[in-house]
Amino acid sequence: MADPETIITVQDLSSGYDKARVLQDVSFEVKRGEILAIIGKSGCGKTTLLKNMLGLIPYQSGSIRIFDTEVADRENMEKRRIQKRMGVLFQRGALLNSMTVGENVALPLEMHTRKSRKEIGKIVFEKLDLVRLYYAHHKFPTQLSGGMVKRAALARAMALDPEILLCDEPSAGLDPVTTKHLDGLLLDLKTRFSMTIIIVTHDILSIERTADRIIMLDQHRIVYNDTAKSIRISHVQALRDFFLMPQEGNGVNGRETI
Repeated sequence: MADPETIITVQDLSSGYDKARVLQDVSFEVKRGEILAIIGKSGCGKTTLLKNMLGLIPYQSGSIRIFDTEVADRENMEKRRIQKRMGVLFQRGALLNSMTVGENVALPLEMHTRKSRKEIGKIVFEKLDLVRLYYAHHKFPTQLSGGMVKRAALARAMALDPEILLCDEPSAGLDPVTTKHLDGLLLDLKTRFSMTIIIVTHDILSIERTADRIIMLDQHRIVYNDTAKSIRISHVQALRDFFLMPQEGNGVNGRETI
């Protein structure tokens, strides 16, 4: 019997582009209400995995089940309903520059619900207030700082009250103070709404602050899948290199984290 707390199951997933294999036999589960960080060097398949989970690109073999619905089943109407239960924070925000912040946040509601203009306006204000950006309702994306763009994009990702939030390099291009603020918002979402959050990231400090569990991809496969606290005792070399942890007897070389 399936664990009711497991809302994402990836089993023996292989994926790539044309003949190039990016992911090979990848398997893991995601529990309800946890923050999972997916890490690894550039080109290891992190974003490909995220796109596979969203159903944006097909995978070659294996299975991805979200809320017990197979992502590859493109004819399944239930899959479309599942996608509405997922929010996405894109790396560069992906806001439409021709629309105001408020209009950007309203877009998913206008596309996927039959709510009135008044109802949508109320929700937009609530979501912008959630990310502390209510005052920027009438601004255009080009008038915002990088951190404000990410917060506005987060508000849009939250418009349909998703149960799962997927974030692709949320701290990319942000200064450390703004990144810490964004991390705090993600932690707040987890606490307040029991939200499941998957974060693809290179940011070590952000991983330390937010992640309950870490998956590391290397050479097309998962080489680490455990809690953040277990990193200290891991002997996976790729993981130790990523976190610049010293080997035994190396003294102060590198930086030990977590």
